[in-house]
Amino acid sequence: MNGKAPLVVVGDALLDRDLTGRAERLAPDAPVPVVDDCGERTRPGGAALTAYLAARDGRDVTLVAGMGDDPASRELRRLLDPWLTLVPLPLTGPLPEKTRVLAHDRPVVRLDRGAGRTRAATDAAREAVRAAPAVLVSDYGRGAADALRDDLNARPPLVWDPHPRGGPPVPGTRLVTPAEKEAHALAPQDGTPRRDLRAAAHSAAVLVRHWRAAAVAVTLGARGALLSYGEHPLLVPAPAAHPGDSCGAGDRFAATAAGLLARRRPGRRGRRGAPWRRDRLRRGGRCGGGAERGRPAGTSAPTTDDPHALAARVRAAHGTVVAAGGCFDLLHAGHVGLLQAARRLGDCLVVCVNSDASVRRRKGGGRPVNPLADRIRVLRALACVDAVAVFDEDTPERLLADLRPDVWVKGGDYAAADLPEAALLQEWGGQAVLLPYLDGRSSTALMERAAEGAR
Repeated sequence: MNGKAPLVVVGDALLDRDLTGRAERLAPDAPVPVVDDCGERTRPGGAALTAYLAARDGRDVTLVAGMGDDPASRELRRLLDPWLTLVPLPLTGPLPEKTRVLAHDRPVVRLDRGAGRTRAATDAAREAVRAAPAVLVSDYGRGAADALRDDLNARPPLVWDPHPRGGPPVPGTRLVTPAEKEAHALAPQDGTPRRDLRAAAHSAAVLVRHWRAAAVAVTLGARGALLSYGEHPLLVPAPAAHPGDSCGAGDRFAATAAGLLARRRPGRRGRRGAPWRRDRLRRGGRCGGGAERGRPAGTSAPTTDDPHALAARVRAAHGTVVAAGGCFDLLHAGHVGLLQAARRLGDCLVVCVNSDASVRRRKGGGRPVNPLADRIRVLRALACVDAVAVFDEDTPERLLADLRPDVWVKGGDYAAADLPEAALLQEWGGQAVLLPYLDGRSSTALMERAAEGAR
């Protein structure tokens, strides 16, 4: 026993086939690349990939999916047999296959074949779902989830990974994990669809209510994942970006989220903390490697000491202005991580810092430890900070109304989220988001340890 809760994956299995070679010339009869020296590799796809990845993580996995006796089904059984338990559902035709032709690891064309659909549920499949301690649904719209919908309604899954051709998650699902493009396609839109943080937050909030799900996490690729309970979203940044093939990253995300939710104590359904840790987002799809993300290329902000001039200049260039706020009294790793993540959301970062009088009103006597001039100097020394603005009020609404940032970032615990600035940002189309602090880092804790050491 490895201590990991068993997982049942319900969904539509596919066989993925990659033909990988090199392209150095065009065909003489058509302007298409000629891919030479192709090597062939097969792997699980769809729900089978999600189950396979969870099993490779050392989890006891049962896959409930359509499977026949055609060549593709037999090959997929061979790939899965050493890793998990298969409960097959009958298919109407051959197992779907997805074949990609890649040149230098970049897709050139994709070929799909096999129209097999799940005909019906079986007693063995129903029993597997009813007895499962944790269920993940990966619905590609080929009948498996529909065949077992009554059983899933009776016992809502921990995670539902939706796809445009699939049906809606059953009400009560703990976490639904659409990709950004899928979320925009599935959510009713108010006006012109956009592909920015505000649009993702809107889609997630709409889908929480529309699906009656506990939470929706929209995966944003290299930007991380945006978690919404229908209110202020929590953005969990990806600390690493993988330059290789991203195919399968969504399946990895869903499997990891289900595993982390499954190990929590039964009945703990509160909002305290996201259902994954930041380091889990380091894992990509099928590819390893990758480099840490720094400031995106081509997004260096103009050098200026005036935050309002900086914001105006970035907006004039159709860039994204990000602002973050706080006292930043004793700057620690949690602050730095928050500010670095905030800077990656746009083209400049303005830090809104409380004046000394504002800090004293909020924190009491003896604070701030560091005066405003010192706090500003330290913040300006950070490469991720483009400008610092000071506010003397208890809250930064007046300053934000002048700066009009596109994104307003706050850090902290999602359960205690209170963003009075969120409604203000909506006046000019901005979006307020929460970013997680690093666990155990706080100025108060630093001062307490320093006081203990001085005794």
